[in-house]
Amino acid sequence: MFSLNRVQLIGYQTQPVTLRQTPGGTSVTDLNLVVPVRFRGDNGQMIHGKSFHTVTAWGGLADIVGQFVKPGAQIFIAGRLQTDSWEDASSGEKRSKTKIVATDMILLDPKTGQLPEPAGASLISGNCNRADILGNVTRDPELRTTTNGQKIVSLGVATNDRWKDKATGEMKEKSEFHNIVVWGDLADEVSRFAKKGNRVFVSGRVQTRSWETQAGAKRTTTEINAETFSLLGTRNAVAEESIQMDGAPRPSAANSMPAPLANGAFGEDPSPQLPPIPAVEYASEIKVEDLPF
Repeated sequence: MFSLNRVQLIGYQTQPVTLRQTPGGTSVTDLNLVVPVRFRGDNGQMIHGKSFHTVTAWGGLADIVGQFVKPGAQIFIAGRLQTDSWEDASSGEKRSKTKIVATDMILLDPKTGQLPEPAGASLISGNCNRADILGNVTRDPELRTTTNGQKIVSLGVATNDRWKDKATGEMKEKSEFHNIVVWGDLADEVSRFAKKGNRVFVSGRVQTRSWETQAGAKRTTTEINAETFSLLGTRNAVAEESIQMDGAPRPSAANSMPAPLANGAFGEDPSPQLPPIPAVEYASEIKVEDLPF
């Protein structure tokens, strides 16, 4: 596995479920979840709001959704982000929409019905909105500053999804492009050190916001607000102290000069050479320039 594209939500279904059938007889349905969110704003104060998410379920999972999920039901969803692109038939514009394709679902309501909301328990009565992305940076970070001086960075990260086609048995691959937003001090470091091509891990919450084109048309953008951002494939001084190779501690990056030989000359680095990691090639019908970020 070269990349990771994982989303976990705990939210509430907002409307009745409509179950559909594909021409091949496969069940499919869409969930529309509202997830209450709680996060710290630019001024340091806690902000309470909500985010809305479209979740598509297929096959047997869709049948379960159609049978048991009712408006107001609290459910756990695990899945992956998927962006579908198309061309508007009337305007010819490139359009896209990001949704979550469900792989797992857990019904959370007790058989006796939902419990009343506990008063004064805001820290433990929240829900879950978490996305974990491990992939390659597709464009250099773009640093901006808000009117109140808060730093914000936006960049793209691509992940790969591989699966076997049931009809042909062939392995297929599709790239997903994720828009990442980073705030504050973390944004400052990301802007200085993250570059196009870097492999990174990003963890945060998914949000969809609305915006308007110059022509006045309304559009939506789905992005991940990063709470964790890690550069991968780099040495770490703390970890190096505990790494041993061939029974001897591995030399740290700060002290990696070859040991002197008996004649006083310096020999080659005794660390074994690891085989090269194969490059990840991203190829998809979805292009970064087609997305409205």
